[in-house]
Amino acid sequence: MNSLVISSAYSVEYAIYNMRHEASAASVYGKVPIDQILNTVKKQPHLVEKTFPSEKYPTVHFNPASRNYNKPKNIVVILEESLGATFVKDLGGVGVTPNLEQLRQEGWWFKQLYATGTRSVRGIEAVISSFLPTPARSTVKLSLSQQNFYTAADLLSRKGYFTEFIYGGETHFDNMGSFFTGNGFQSILGQGDIVNPQFVGSWGASDGDLFNTAHQRFKELEKIGQPFFSLVFTSSNHEPFEFPDNAIELYSKSKNTVENAVKYADFALGEFIKKAKRSEYWEDTIFLIVADHDTRVYGNELVPINKFHIPGLILGGSIKPRKIDSIVSQIDLLPTVISLAGVSSWTPSIGQDLSAENVPFANRAMMQFGNNYAWMTNDAVIILTPSGSMAGYYDFHKNSFVRSSKVHDTLYNDALAHALLPSWLYQNLAYFVPEDLN
Repeated sequence: MNSLVISSAYSVEYAIYNMRHEASAASVYGKVPIDQILNTVKKQPHLVEKTFPSEKYPTVHFNPASRNYNKPKNIVVILEESLGATFVKDLGGVGVTPNLEQLRQEGWWFKQLYATGTRSVRGIEAVISSFLPTPARSTVKLSLSQQNFYTAADLLSRKGYFTEFIYGGETHFDNMGSFFTGNGFQSILGQGDIVNPQFVGSWGASDGDLFNTAHQRFKELEKIGQPFFSLVFTSSNHEPFEFPDNAIELYSKSKNTVENAVKYADFALGEFIKKAKRSEYWEDTIFLIVADHDTRVYGNELVPINKFHIPGLILGGSIKPRKIDSIVSQIDLLPTVISLAGVSSWTPSIGQDLSAENVPFANRAMMQFGNNYAWMTNDAVIILTPSGSMAGYYDFHKNSFVRSSKVHDTLYNDALAHALLPSWLYQNLAYFVPEDLN
């Protein structure tokens, strides 16, 4: 039905194809009994001591908060469109994000953070739901996940938070509005809710207008003492790269280029953080700034690992500076932020709470690129494909995958279990926290 609105026979046929692909995705790398899959996953360092009380929801476990406050902190997730490591000097990029470069010194800065995919909905799925990637489409679009599917908004709404999605464009894009409404977001604001925008392009109101709206919302909620969780999703750094002229001194060469769009996105982010720091909600809020993915990927690599490298920063009045060099996945971010906010919770997420004391970092990332899946650690990489697997390692200096002949059985089993688990959880409606565990 979502595809029918586009008025394209191809779109409808492609939707039918994808529905069939949902079912086959669970076995694209082979078949392993679910008990064996779960046993492998639960041996991960951050999960091995956890208790899993539900047979129907087999990954649900309790995660105690690592911080304790008089009242839990607000949480704001700023999801930056296409802002990959490609553009960040500290991460080896071209260096067009001076505000982010400055802010990284004030919070938790992730040096080796990797996206799970190359599309916005994949980034949303990983950040907001901490859900592992699959060969099928993102769960934001899939039929069985439109209700009773875990999100941070669902968790926090049960804890008394007001939960909201704020976007400068049309919220029905990529089925975001429907997915969010059905899974814990109490309010959805889109282009039509941004009052007197200064600039509107193909993708909607500018990042500056978006952040102005978000800032006003946060001030209002803080004034009435309402704890809030907000997802703010930017769009100015998206082709055809349209943005205001009011910061023209930032731009070089012809205006509508990707680097200039990133400069504007970084400028808008910096202006917002300046306002936030002067506000009453700053001390009561934890901010996560993270990219949904890097720019579009070209080439014939099975999995272009370097194009999954993204910036991530946890910021706020209660956050002390920290640099994290370990390999981290997008699925680890919200478990960490929720814990830092002082919220203990039941969760089906197998992402790691990086703030938990005396627990070694998992030091791994998983990446889905079409039908290919990469599982990466510091010293090895396994790439799964429908026709088989290959092993090697990632050369961080040359930003390239180096193939080797030896396959480590343990690493292969870890990769296969994590690649197969999410499809099983989706098909069995098992990625959710039942009310009796709330």
